[in-house]
Amino acid sequence: MVKKGEIIEIKIEDLKFPNRGQSILEDKKIIVHNTLPGQEVRVRIKKKRKSKVEATLLEVIAPAPNQIEAPCKVFGECGGCTYQNLSYGDQLELKEKFVKEILADYDIDEVFEGVLPSPKIFGYRNKMEFSFGDSYKDGPLELGLHKRGSMYDIVDASKCMLVDKDFNKVLSAVLSFARKRGYSYYHKRTHEGFLRHLVVRKGIKTRELLIELVTSSQGTLDEQDFLEAVKELDLDATVKSIIHTKNDSLSDVVQEDLSKVLFGQGFIYDEIKGLKFKITPRSFFQTNTLGAEVLYDKVSEYAGSDSAKQIFDLYCGTGTITQILAKSHEHVTGIEIVEDAVKAAVENAELNGVENARFICGDVMEEVSKLDSKPDVIILDPPRDGIHVKAIDKIIGFNPEVFVYVSCKPTSLARDLPSFLEAGYEIKKVCCVDMFSNTPHVETCVL
Repeated sequence: MVKKGEIIEIKIEDLKFPNRGQSILEDKKIIVHNTLPGQEVRVRIKKKRKSKVEATLLEVIAPAPNQIEAPCKVFGECGGCTYQNLSYGDQLELKEKFVKEILADYDIDEVFEGVLPSPKIFGYRNKMEFSFGDSYKDGPLELGLHKRGSMYDIVDASKCMLVDKDFNKVLSAVLSFARKRGYSYYHKRTHEGFLRHLVVRKGIKTRELLIELVTSSQGTLDEQDFLEAVKELDLDATVKSIIHTKNDSLSDVVQEDLSKVLFGQGFIYDEIKGLKFKITPRSFFQTNTLGAEVLYDKVSEYAGSDSAKQIFDLYCGTGTITQILAKSHEHVTGIEIVEDAVKAAVENAELNGVENARFICGDVMEEVSKLDSKPDVIILDPPRDGIHVKAIDKIIGFNPEVFVYVSCKPTSLARDLPSFLEAGYEIKKVCCVDMFSNTPHVETCVL
């Protein structure tokens, strides 16, 4: 009988979403995160429960048969990637397995159209939030991503492969500037210190760059030196905006109490499917621009080509899907709770000359009750946690011909689907789009 804290060796037999390796130990399921089927591993028993045991990975003794060497030197230490040690083909097969297992109760095999690959496997992200900190207690200032399983320690991300070289050059320049000036970083435990985050956003189609330095108010930024540190860089993109944001929130999220544009216009533009979109530091915009085009093509296909259709786009964000659908349909109504996103949606629609779309700011649960028109199609692209239980019946009550559900978390999708099936709808098609290569995440589109 194993005990908590005991170190044992096991072979991983299976893998469950998102990264839970499994095996059998003493007739119980044992779970070890961040492992692969076929790996022989050394683990420490962390928790023992009636039905399962949880263990922490200490060492991979023998690799999995299909395991490859990860190209990133900090893979395994950094929390940014999970499956760089699998070929891209194996990653897509794994994501298909995850989705099919999670939706196993809905018998989707006959209607499943596969996982569409990301146009780019590396360097696909158009946004990255880097954190200031140290890689070990009282170590030198670092700027990068969180270590796997840690809220505090930071891994050097100056050669991160999820973004292109412009991001890495900006990161290195800002870290060098901060070290030279002797700035402290904001400590999450004591809530003391100055530097918090570096946000970089890039227009993939427009090659425009936005750089935002987020600090607390517990210090003074040398604005001129900071501008010189980043404006003189040899970049592929053109720096269009440099912003200093102060954030004194106790939580470790990027938000603004006060923002100052140090250079440029305070925003950038990017393009999707021939439409132009204004992107501010807080704008929601799919992080994989080229992958988003693949996803939106699938959404448009599922919505149908009848130009007379009235469409509701619920949880519309900045209105990307809304405007794309408005090009080939009579009228589209978008609803979004985030006020800044709705303002951006209205502005982007004007920028693109889209006149047959309107945007409503409010909670979907409340706003759908106020709509008097009957939609032929409803697009659902809710947050990761899915549709609020109090909203789903109201949405189904519109009784459209077609629902298109876009989900970034298949477990939330699996929870919501019964409501549609009980109302008489059938699953006609399911297709996944890999927007996040080298991670377990995938977008699932259901007609």
